[in-house]
Amino acid sequence: MSTLVTIYTALLDHFGPQHWWPGETPFEVMVGAVLTQNTNWTNVSRAIGNLREENLLSLAALASLPEAVLAEKIRPSGYFNLKARRLKNLLVLVSQEEPAGDLDRFFSLETISLREKLLSVKGIGPETADSILLYAAQKPVFVVDAYTYRMLTRHGLIGEETDYVEMQELFMDNLPADVKLFNEFHALIVRLGKEYCKKSMPRCQLCPLRQFEPLLVD
Repeated sequence: MSTLVTIYTALLDHFGPQHWWPGETPFEVMVGAVLTQNTNWTNVSRAIGNLREENLLSLAALASLPEAVLAEKIRPSGYFNLKARRLKNLLVLVSQEEPAGDLDRFFSLETISLREKLLSVKGIGPETADSILLYAAQKPVFVVDAYTYRMLTRHGLIGEETDYVEMQELFMDNLPADVKLFNEFHALIVRLGKEYCKKSMPRCQLCPLRQFEPLLVD
């Protein structure tokens, strides 16, 4: 059994299933992936709530909404002008799919091709693109983030110079290509980072991964 599988089991035993990603439709999940950049989910949830209350959570509704108006609707998510622009850029990409705006058809593209299209959108980086792939399009792509890097480096599984691609390959080369597994594992790592493996003042003595060495935290 690989170390990653053992870590996953330990986290799942400790926290239980996380039921991620919070979203009622694939489109809503895609929007949330953009809005969650540089903020927490509480703020994103408020912004999503604003859109839902006004029946704006559809491709047609958001595509027709002026960018300035969209920015105001998503203000709780922070960086709202920038995120409105990025979201509009993404909507343009999806709208080019034939039949026009067919999100199911867009998400049915081969994983590599879909990832390349998402990354071609200004403001959509690897983490956001992979979140859309995994949580909205149901593609077996592992999402890594700052929480992942922190956990892996503190337990000596990667070096400090390791980049996004290398971290992602570590998971995808050592785990079955399973959407549910990737979904749950990433969610558990985020939970770990928020409650135990904190950036400052980590709670190492209480951490469910304390048995995995080395653990060198200043």
